[in-house]
Amino acid sequence: MHQTGEILINGRKETLAFGTSAYVTQDDTLMTTLTVREAVFYSAQLQLPDSMSISEKKERAEMTIREMGLQDSMDTRIGGWSTKGLSGGQKRRVSICIEILTWPKLLFLDEPTSGLDSAASYHVMNRIVKLAHQHGRTIIASIHQPSSEVFELFHNLCLLSYGKTVYFGPVSMAEMLFATNGFPCPPLRNPSDHYLRTINKDFDEDIEQGIGTSSTEEIIDTLVKSYKSSEICKQVQHNVLKISQQKRGPLEKKGSQASFITQSIVLTKRSFINMYRDLGYYWLRFAIYIALCLCVGTIFHDIGLTYGSIQARGSMLMFVAAFLTFMAIGGFPSFVEDMKIFGRERLNGHYGVGAFVIGNTISSIPYLCFISLIPGALAYYLVGLQKSFDHFIYFVILLFTSTMLVESIMMTVASVVPNYLMGIITGAGIQGIMILNGGFFRLPDDLPKPIWRYPMYYIAFHKYANQGFYKNEFEGLSFPNNQVGGPPTITGDEVLRSFWQVEMGYSKWIDLVILFGMVVVYRLMFWGIIITVEKIKPLIKDYMAASPKKSSMILENPSSISSQLEML
Repeated sequence: MHQTGEILINGRKETLAFGTSAYVTQDDTLMTTLTVREAVFYSAQLQLPDSMSISEKKERAEMTIREMGLQDSMDTRIGGWSTKGLSGGQKRRVSICIEILTWPKLLFLDEPTSGLDSAASYHVMNRIVKLAHQHGRTIIASIHQPSSEVFELFHNLCLLSYGKTVYFGPVSMAEMLFATNGFPCPPLRNPSDHYLRTINKDFDEDIEQGIGTSSTEEIIDTLVKSYKSSEICKQVQHNVLKISQQKRGPLEKKGSQASFITQSIVLTKRSFINMYRDLGYYWLRFAIYIALCLCVGTIFHDIGLTYGSIQARGSMLMFVAAFLTFMAIGGFPSFVEDMKIFGRERLNGHYGVGAFVIGNTISSIPYLCFISLIPGALAYYLVGLQKSFDHFIYFVILLFTSTMLVESIMMTVASVVPNYLMGIITGAGIQGIMILNGGFFRLPDDLPKPIWRYPMYYIAFHKYANQGFYKNEFEGLSFPNNQVGGPPTITGDEVLRSFWQVEMGYSKWIDLVILFGMVVVYRLMFWGIIITVEKIKPLIKDYMAASPKKSSMILENPSSISSQLEML
């Protein structure tokens, strides 16, 4: 599509300050584990400035909830796949509540009645109209097949068909335009149904009324020409010109949103509660970790210090480093839902990518510690690894870091592949390559040097996880040597060098530090990809707009369109 024209605010081309406009998307993307009160209050803390106290923000949130008629559902959870919650109309009103907290002067609603019955549609739109009257807001809504009661609530109407403006003006004057051109609205029929049926070209059938032999395209052309020559169009153009000529100053600047620190704290609290209430985020994974570690503990129970235990120890530690951390992808669907909420809130400028990353990271730490400590203790002591408490603490910290690293990788995958099914497949494929290349299935010296040894072996985090686990377990131990002609015992250091080909030039703590560094790198990659995509998308749109030859479709009306929005 090749777009031309200007978007002017009070006759001026300017960037809207935060809080001046808001956009309610068609889909109700809400955090299903929160109550209505919590969802709106957390949003108020994110959007409203720090100059307002917590009590003032809470009062604003509850007042907004009451304005939308949700006072009886304040403590009801929004609900999702696991629990029943609000109805469709109530969810739509919660979405509107979140976007009108800053009292925006301009509110865009994308099909606010989509999926609602006629009664719910009327109540939602009636509340919106009352807000427009009370606070002097301009509200622009796209709506499909409104009931007659809903249609009567609108003051102005814009009818579009295939890039052409069929009508724009007062609702009451539209019927006259259609009637004068031979398409009167039949008695007892909803005017909106009649208008849409008349100008809908998807099913190009003859119309029963008027000139029944005309095609829909001819009817649209007739109405477009009639509207352009009508007094209504001239009045609209006069109003647009009048607005453009008014010497108004720039729009009043709204109060700034909450500070970065406040946003990070609020997002951390909200994410922590969501993770606690969402069974699929960590609790289901915790149960699976317990089951897997019990399996590991019983299969490798009391492993001992025989020569055969060298291979058994390595296999057990590899399973923990690879497959136990691999289960972190189980929380990917829940994170994708978080990403959808982040996308909607980011679209309206509620907070930045950095605050989201920090909030998600800090809120996940207690749960990752929990699912690393309890299952890790079961596996560690059932197998009979080194008895020292220091070794156990290192084991848990390394497991925690590896699990967080896998989550960081999945965050990066989610920024590129937002679909949860494709994301799980992609993340599993990436980890499969890293596991294969981590130095267990194929020892480091035996890896083909191009690609697999350099650089893939050093990119795979399993290299550092395996080596950290191996050094923590084998250093300080000795085993009987079954090899003919060798010494009677073999030390753990010799096992690390010759058996597992571990790099002994640095300590196990360096492996841990490298893994922490990789966590930071992957989280920064997630942040960088989101920022880059946001900056590149407008550039691509501008390039496509400047290259009409490459466009697949051009608006049928070649004249430029100038949109004037007067803030009432």
